[in-house]
Amino acid sequence: MTTTLVPRHRTPTLRPYAATTGRILRQLRNDHRTVAMILVVPAVLMALLYFIYKDTPTNPLNPVPIFDRVGISMLGILPFIVMFLITAIAMQRERTSGTLERLLTTPLSKLDLLAGYGTAFSVAAAAQAAVACLVSFGLLGLDSAGSPAWVVVIAMVDAVCGVALGLLASAFARTEFQAVQFMPVVVAPQIFLCGLLVPRGQLPGWLEAISNVMPLSYAVDALQQVSTHPDVTGQMLRDLAVVAGFAIVALCLGAATLRRRTA
Repeated sequence: MTTTLVPRHRTPTLRPYAATTGRILRQLRNDHRTVAMILVVPAVLMALLYFIYKDTPTNPLNPVPIFDRVGISMLGILPFIVMFLITAIAMQRERTSGTLERLLTTPLSKLDLLAGYGTAFSVAAAAQAAVACLVSFGLLGLDSAGSPAWVVVIAMVDAVCGVALGLLASAFARTEFQAVQFMPVVVAPQIFLCGLLVPRGQLPGWLEAISNVMPLSYAVDALQQVSTHPDVTGQMLRDLAVVAGFAIVALCLGAATLRRRTA
């Protein structure tokens, strides 16, 4: 009796993705300065902002304290900035050290690689958002009409968007210094146009149009909805979905532009 051997097809597993995620998390855990920057810096900057506005008189036409109005927006802006910078530099370090090129010679797919990086840094982003919000609401007296839990969620999603854009920006940099140079190109315009300095509706038409295609604008709008509305609003959910959509698109573009050779 003849036995016919049927080729066994390899079933895709989550093992490469999980291994990449675990490796990046271990690297982050052992890098104490990076952990301090992720967890401590946003909280310290929020404390600095509190003392800046502590003795500022309240506008009679707008009884909401300035710290409450500005601070809740900064809870979305600061995680976005920090995670963009750290992710872009960390990814570029993987390129220049040759680690990324070695990984891409293995069966590890680009999607597994970027998903692993994104998940690991998203865990760090979630911790960062939780600490910053805990300090702001618990110690600094930040107040909002809506639930602080929604502020944490929005800040976390915005930080994940910063991670995704950092991964994308690193694809166009040759050195860590070049990765840092993307900060004023990618991040600074979003800070100017997100509504923090001037309400977006008061911007010139062409600047408002530009702000409408920037994720930070929607994160700030979502946070302002939480600040002024005790219940969840449809606009807040829509803005949050837009920020998440930006993050997904940036990750997909990062996978498409990921080079197999770092030279």
